[in-house]
Amino acid sequence: MAFWRKNLAFSQLAIVTNLEYRFNFFIDAYLQPLITVGIEILLWIAIFEASTSPTIGGFSKEAYLAYGVWAPFLGRVAISWMYESMMVEDVASGNINIILTRPISFYEYYLSQLLGYKVLTTLLSLLVPLAVSIYFKLPVQYDKIPLALLLVFFYLFLLHTMSFIISSIAFFITKVRSFTLIKNLSLFLLAGELVPFDLMPETLKNILTTLPFASGVYIPVAYITGRVGSEVVMNGFLSVFISLILFSLAGQWLWKKGLVEYTGTGA
Repeated sequence: MAFWRKNLAFSQLAIVTNLEYRFNFFIDAYLQPLITVGIEILLWIAIFEASTSPTIGGFSKEAYLAYGVWAPFLGRVAISWMYESMMVEDVASGNINIILTRPISFYEYYLSQLLGYKVLTTLLSLLVPLAVSIYFKLPVQYDKIPLALLLVFFYLFLLHTMSFIISSIAFFITKVRSFTLIKNLSLFLLAGELVPFDLMPETLKNILTTLPFASGVYIPVAYITGRVGSEVVMNGFLSVFISLILFSLAGQWLWKKGLVEYTGTGA
């Protein structure tokens, strides 16, 4: 019980802190999603106007518009770069000393804040894709949204663990920005946010779908738009779970090695 109280307290702290900067919060929760969705809609409309076929990859314009609306929304949910930067900075600057004295681990401290912030911004910004989908009468199965969001939030645990690994590397290497950049670019492609896997060769599509990163964008969007069934979502949960265990083991090993290096220097 004490474990949940501690984590809930830090989650609430993240919410309160972000609400203090209301203008920035408004931009993050509403303005950026609106701009991103608008760009995606214009892009897919232009692609189909230039095409001589009413379908691309077996799907209609409305199906791709639905993907274009929900993929950037879920892509924004499934990112953790802001808290990753804070984690790396704490390790690199020595501010980690303060966190190490608290009754919560470094991993939990930032995970609780990440989840608190994501729950709030997701619930608020969810209005954008919902309103657009209803207005344009897009082929979205609204009853499937809760399970899709649950998968994305479970995927956030994996993303946070990857951020934990990168922040652990900061014990040994001062500049880790290149690791973050490579990770973010790779996930942008592997999650399916840039291009739907349906446009790729079948073999490549199947490989990418089995990877845990597809659970961040492609699988949940494909699920709520009727491209895939619940069995693919369950496989997504399993893939993320297995990867989470492996990345967690690697992260804990690196963290312990890093702490030894850190305390050994007299920090």
